[in-house]
Amino acid sequence: MSEYLLADDISELASRVVSENAEAGRKLATAESCTGGLVAGALTEIAGSSAVLDRGFVTYSNEAKMEMLGVSQDIIETFGAVSIACVWAMAQGALERSNADVAVAISGVAGPGGGTQLKPVGTVVFARAYRNATGEPEGELKHFDGGDGPGGRAAIRHQATICALELLLP
Repeated sequence: MSEYLLADDISELASRVVSENAEAGRKLATAESCTGGLVAGALTEIAGSSAVLDRGFVTYSNEAKMEMLGVSQDIIETFGAVSIACVWAMAQGALERSNADVAVAISGVAGPGGGTQLKPVGTVVFARAYRNATGEPEGELKHFDGGDGPGGRAAIRHQATICALELLLP
C-alpha cells in the first residue's frame, strides 16, 4: 500500500505543487465542484502543505457556488455550472474570500448521468485566477474519456484532479 491515501501520480504532483509554491511564497485556494475536494485533499496529504494551502471550497450545488463563492445566478442560468464563465467566477470568489495568491476552480460532468449533447459526460472546465491580476481570465474546457465505462466517474475525477494540480504549479 502507498504511503498516500490518493493515487501515487496525484500525490507526487501534489508534492511538487506544495514544494514549488512554498519556494515561491504563494498561498493557494481551491474551488471544487465535480472533484469534491480531491484537489485540496491531495495537497493536505503532503507534509508542509499548511504553508501553502489557505483553504478549499467544495461547492457541489449551484446554491453553494452562489452562497460561498458569490457566483451570480445570471451566470449559472445563462451559461450553466459547467462553463468557463462559472469557473472563472468561482476562482475569483475563492480569491476574494481567502488569503490566497492563486486560486483554481473546477466544475464538470463526472457521470455516469448528467451529460447533455452540448456537455457530455467527461466535460470538465477549469479556471485559474491570480490576486491583483490584469488581463483576460484563464479558463480551459477539457473532455476526459471514461465516464460511461466501469470506473468512469473515478477516472474523470482523477484526470480532473491532475489537471487542477498542474494549474497550481508556479
